[in-house]
Amino acid sequence: MFYPNMNPYGEHSHTRKPIPDGSIFSEATGRETPVVTYTVSARGKSADVPVFAFLRRQYGNIPLQEIESLFGFVQRSTLYGGRMFNDRELSDRDVGQLNNAGIGVRIPMSNHFVEKSEYEKSRPILDRFHATINSIIITNDDLARWIRRDYPRYSLDGSVIKNLKTHEKISAALDVYDSVVLPMRLNEDLPFLEKIEQKDKIILFANAGCALTCPSKLCYQSISKLNKYEGGKFQCSQPLKERDLLGMVDFPLEPYMDIGFRHFKLLRSRPNNMTGF
Repeated sequence: MFYPNMNPYGEHSHTRKPIPDGSIFSEATGRETPVVTYTVSARGKSADVPVFAFLRRQYGNIPLQEIESLFGFVQRSTLYGGRMFNDRELSDRDVGQLNNAGIGVRIPMSNHFVEKSEYEKSRPILDRFHATINSIIITNDDLARWIRRDYPRYSLDGSVIKNLKTHEKISAALDVYDSVVLPMRLNEDLPFLEKIEQKDKIILFANAGCALTCPSKLCYQSISKLNKYEGGKFQCSQPLKERDLLGMVDFPLEPYMDIGFRHFKLLRSRPNNMTGF
């Protein structure tokens, strides 16, 4: 993984100036605008693990000022998608500490299937974390419009699950969402990426797991159903459709930065290293 301007201690080497009298300490400098920002994963974090201890352990090689947000489950909701909800990952204390440090929380309400009654039942969660610094990750456009109407301070992020793979679809999605996450495989098509006009509203993956080569992504819809707690069965296309299994891969960020992209999503490898979460 490429992290720009980093020294081995996780700091930008140009931000420290020695004090001329020979003292061991350095002159404090202001927080600089980062060259790139990351939204990083809290998947699998226990809510009783302090969030900054988690960040130090899992993402200690990234300067804190480059971590723009952390995504993970807060309270239980039938609107969650992407991964099955097993337990809360981010406590109220975590969210408060992150927000106080200028780091947002992204709540993954990326379920394919949304009823208006479900939205109403999830209003207490939306009420609780409604702040300009926080975001909701969404797949269903109706849900996006309801939240935009009722909770204008949230940023709305179009989920990678939307599978926006044409310029027309990206432009249409940006009429609804503040930013969108593009499918991992588009990272390999630099001419396509270069033609995107609103690069400041695009989030690219910094690394990728099995979704990079998955031909059908059956898991997303099956997880959407499982998160309703009404039965269902997890489905994966690996036994059904042949594909290359590459494990976790890192993308070099320089080519994307060179053409104007600055926002990246970073996953953590699962123990078997076959995919991220």
